Amino acid sequence: MAEFLQFLFSGLTVGAIYALIALGFSLIYNASHLINFAQGEFVMIGGMATVFLAAAGIGLPLAALAAVLIAVAVAVAIERLGIAPAKGASAVGLIIITIGASILIRGLAGIVWDRNFHSLPAISGEKPLVILGATLLPQSLWIFGATAVIALLLWFFFARTLWGKAMMATAYNPLAAQLVGIDIRRVVMLSFALAGGLGALAGVLITPLAPTHFQVGVMLGLKGFAAAIVGGLGSGAGAIVGGLVIGIAEAMAAGYLASAYKDAVAFVIILLFLVLWPNGLFGLRGIERV
Repeated sequence: MAEFLQFLFSGLTVGAIYALIALGFSLIYNASHLINFAQGEFVMIGGMATVFLAAAGIGLPLAALAAVLIAVAVAVAIERLGIAPAKGASAVGLIIITIGASILIRGLAGIVWDRNFHSLPAISGEKPLVILGATLLPQSLWIFGATAVIALLLWFFFARTLWGKAMMATAYNPLAAQLVGIDIRRVVMLSFALAGGLGALAGVLITPLAPTHFQVGVMLGLKGFAAAIVGGLGSGAGAIVGGLVIGIAEAMAAGYLASAYKDAVAFVIILLFLVLWPNGLFGLRGIERV
């Protein structure tokens, strides 16, 4: 029982991080029907920028906030300098632009910072909590709490604010939204900004548990994308559930099979869903008018 709980706690922790990354994918997809493969780099920026700003003497909370703002600025730059000018490009062309942005960001990160592994101190100490024989680090509780708060804030944003409703309208019908006066360009830019902030926050939260480096965003981004597909691309609730599913499955495979299979689990699951359940757990079926 203790062993199972240990694997479960580990899966929930990493799954919550995947959920935050998947939320970024869903936000951008809803606003522009674009899959942003630079999402993982926002996670890397969050961790690396916090590490180096803290090393420069800035307090950890302020360094984390500055790192989030840097990631937001980078995300907006990608949209303004890469996506907006290519407005008439095909979906594949836009995806290639995000892949190119991802490669560029990684290269610059290796130059501006370095290519070593770095970590951050835990927010509230490292003394674990013992639950039925299994241990749970306090940092995991911060990750759970942050993910829950972000989910509630996003619900409030979309349900109660004008900008949130504008993003929802754009997701349902971009042309109709534009006809009633919604500025689609600003909605897309806002979605990139939110996605950048969510990715950076995930990077800040996971770095005390898993060291960061300039290439860490590649795998995290792919697993966040897998979580978004499992939950249903474009669904906020699906992103959270998909992240937890991927995280728990990964932890169980590493614990009961072998750690060598850990990274393959997400891709096996995404292939199964694409074949058997392409709309994901919370995805809507497409309606074709004839």
